[in-house]
Amino acid sequence: MGTMERKQRLKEEVRCRILDASWQIVQEEGWHALSMRKIADAIEYTAPIIYGYFENKDAILREFTQRGYQILSKAVKEARGQHTDPAEQMEAMWLAYWDFGYEHQAYYQLMYGVSVDCCQQEKMIPEAEETLNLLNETLGKLMAQSKHREQEDHCRRFYTFWSVVHGLISLNIVRKSSSLSLETNRSILFEAIHAIIADIKG
Repeated sequence: MGTMERKQRLKEEVRCRILDASWQIVQEEGWHALSMRKIADAIEYTAPIIYGYFENKDAILREFTQRGYQILSKAVKEARGQHTDPAEQMEAMWLAYWDFGYEHQAYYQLMYGVSVDCCQQEKMIPEAEETLNLLNETLGKLMAQSKHREQEDHCRRFYTFWSVVHGLISLNIVRKSSSLSLETNRSILFEAIHAIIADIKG
């Protein structure tokens, strides 16, 4: 291995250590506790070295935001691929979205600003747009089956779905002491999604 290759590998290793240390801090103390100084202390480097890899804390947050959207996009795409009927696809996709939010709460908090300032560069993250496009495309196909499709409002329907799912996820994150079980949460969500789909189809 040449000198340049060794330097590149070392650089990537340090970058990974920074991200690993950042994630560990978040898991133990939450997003509010993350700072460049704390990351530097965790990997026993000086703060200026950290800035050599990430311009600022926001750059690190963007990295994690992108990771979160990658996981979410993959889950939503796989859920849609398991069905051919738009109604079944819509149901599966929103359930996959909820599963992501429930299982990856730290990512979800950052991506959507639940009890934490969200990444302000969401529009620059391709996976965020991909997830939105997948949901909107399937919703369009579902609405095409509506008996009253000329009266349907795509944007309103999307936000009806998203409000229900996002609201339930947010309640679970904010109210960690909630007595609702996983099964109860999924049952509530399933009933709400099923009702919206039934209303669309008329």
